[in-house]
Amino acid sequence: MPNTEVSVNTPVPHKAERKPDPCIVVIFGASGDLTKRKLLPALYHLEQHGLLPHDFAVVGVARRDLSATFAPDMKDGIVKGGGVEESDPKLAPFMERVQYFATNFDDDEGFLKLKAYLADLDTKFGTKANRLFYLAVAPEFFADIIQRLGKAGMATPAEGASNWVRVIIEKPFGTDLKSARKLNDEVNAVLSENQIFRIDHYLGKETVQNILVFRFANGIFEPVWNRNYIDHVEITAAESIGIEGRGPFYEQAGALRDVLQNHIMEVLSFVAMEPPDSFAAEAVRAEKLKVWRSIEPIPVTDTVRGQYGPGTVDGKPAVGYREEERVNPESQQATFAAAKLHIENWRWAGVPFYVRAAKRLAKRVTEVTIVFKQPPLHLFKTEAGSSDIGPNLISMRIQPDEGIALRFGAKVPGPTTNVAPVNMDFSYAKAFGKSSANGYERLLLDAMLGDATLFAHRDGVEATWALYTPILEAWAKEKIDLPNYAAGTWGPKASDDLLAADGRAWTEL
Repeated sequence: MPNTEVSVNTPVPHKAERKPDPCIVVIFGASGDLTKRKLLPALYHLEQHGLLPHDFAVVGVARRDLSATFAPDMKDGIVKGGGVEESDPKLAPFMERVQYFATNFDDDEGFLKLKAYLADLDTKFGTKANRLFYLAVAPEFFADIIQRLGKAGMATPAEGASNWVRVIIEKPFGTDLKSARKLNDEVNAVLSENQIFRIDHYLGKETVQNILVFRFANGIFEPVWNRNYIDHVEITAAESIGIEGRGPFYEQAGALRDVLQNHIMEVLSFVAMEPPDSFAAEAVRAEKLKVWRSIEPIPVTDTVRGQYGPGTVDGKPAVGYREEERVNPESQQATFAAAKLHIENWRWAGVPFYVRAAKRLAKRVTEVTIVFKQPPLHLFKTEAGSSDIGPNLISMRIQPDEGIALRFGAKVPGPTTNVAPVNMDFSYAKAFGKSSANGYERLLLDAMLGDATLFAHRDGVEATWALYTPILEAWAKEKIDLPNYAAGTWGPKASDDLLAADGRAWTEL
């Protein structure tokens, strides 16, 4: 299919309107991979762009004594994973502010010592007792750590109108509706809702944020963004990799808990929400919540689950899920999950949203496809003589080849009036250059600024779990014949049948 690039006038990057207040970022679970690969590189990218306060420090907290190796290890992550030159003049001063503290997460005395340690750093670095705690730990530690922060007096701001304490909590936030409500209650017993930042790294991606810009900053799209013009919407989050040695985690999570309930629903809300009256956190969250609460209960017959078996990925043999390390050889866990959703409101009534997320598919791609209705009369034909020239599409590529494509019909050069589909394509990399950012930069900066727009509220977490918990319960009651798709394919046949029953098919990605 021919592609037509669009030209872009690249704006000059501008500084943020304000820097965060002086603060200490305290990362629990700092010995884990997330801190080295994502969090420290993201913080350093903010430093490179002059977006961190001068009075700033990072403290890694974990159970093992890593005080001698933590800073060098984090520096290695910044250089190798963050696209940073080791000779960067800002790197050495930044690393001087990276500290480490060892304590067990169930040690009350250790938390009191941490409090005193942070107070000493306030004096050393001028961080004014402001705290951003990041829980990069397993979910079973969330409530215990927050409870001990409260018990040690670290969950409330120090005296002073401008002081603050905020806590970022990683996903998964609960495993079903009951556990999510319990965790919310435990967290809210210590922290007020405006102190809690439930993070979903998908919302740090430029391409996800650009969905709102695409819709609400351009006058040509919003008028057709409704049931009068759109036939259906597809959202795909496909990975070509398997579970990468995370057998115990995936045996508990599966594709629905890991991706569909959180990442996919966040993207769906941006696609489907009404224009907020402002881009303030409360206004955006309110519109997202309206979307989720407008989704009809999902019949289990409108869902598909699957599990990959042996196959070929990128020309190489791949084992099936049940042959992966530390996986039950008779596992019923879904590595593929798909559903058809109906949003019952004036904008979307009658427009199905088809969503899917999976491991070991044919390629790695996360994409939103808006499929428009066909014209009422087919006046033209393709070169093959068919009158079906295919619908117009808007494809929003979230990863890896970030961009947007518009597909429409064009006349094929020649003496006859034949039509072929063409793409008008926008590429982030071509327009703005390659970026070393990993998506956590925006989220960490917003949390330090107290801007919760791109973070989940407890109402939203519970609304999405309310939709999917009945599906999980129904799946748990009925065993099916697994595996039902080969690694390197696009999933089980039932996924194609889900759309075929409506006279539709998944768009080729």
